[in-house]
Amino acid sequence: MPTTPRAVPAAPSSPAAPASQTPAAPASQTLSRGIRILEELADVRDPLSIDEVAARLGVHRSIAYRLVRTLEHHALITRDSAGLVQLGARMAALAAGVAHDLQAAALPELTAIANELDMTCFLAVLDRDECITLTSVEPRHAVASVAQRPGARHPITVGAPSKAILAALPESEWPAAVDGRLRAEIGVARERGFATSHDEVIPTVRAVAVPLALRSNQRPAAIAVVHVGNTTDPAQIAARLTRSAAAIRAALGG
Repeated sequence: MPTTPRAVPAAPSSPAAPASQTPAAPASQTLSRGIRILEELADVRDPLSIDEVAARLGVHRSIAYRLVRTLEHHALITRDSAGLVQLGARMAALAAGVAHDLQAAALPELTAIANELDMTCFLAVLDRDECITLTSVEPRHAVASVAQRPGARHPITVGAPSKAILAALPESEWPAAVDGRLRAEIGVARERGFATSHDEVIPTVRAVAVPLALRSNQRPAAIAVVHVGNTTDPAQIAARLTRSAAAIRAALGG
């Protein structure tokens, strides 16, 4: 005797996710890799081979080569006769457009400090959880100085510029990585008006930094010097930096 098939109830449909929970569209992998190449080249002192670029990105050599050719076409990178890759002049033009007014106001002061103290002087800004060097000046007549290249970056939790910037911010805006030791150092920097570091970002290098208070619509910033073995009192260095910070604010109408 034939049996009548039973209807199987349909599985309940899942409710649609609220718009706020809808996953964001994935970022462009090609664009991300191209940016990674620029970041890697900004971090190293010497040009890289295609194989080294591929290794740093964790991709096949052919992929790295195509990315390099595209960046080279836009003059963002260049290759020498040996095929080694380095940042191109177009990158300097793009960088000059970042916070143009701030860089223009800061450059005369950074130059004066560098030549007076025989130390590399630079302007750093907060970028998410990193401290980025926006522009720098090396002393004109120093026998040896510490290079601090524009675009150099490090975590906001290390270095004198980072602590100076955090000292000028409310704790609610500090990154979660700020621990008890760093909180204490930021507190000291806030009390005395400047921050110091030694052997934190670059081995053997010392730094002194003061916060650069800008308008609320601008990224938090600091001006700093880096040196090796100089015996000048950090408080004296900070006093000189503070005078320049005031001059920069005045030039910007602050």
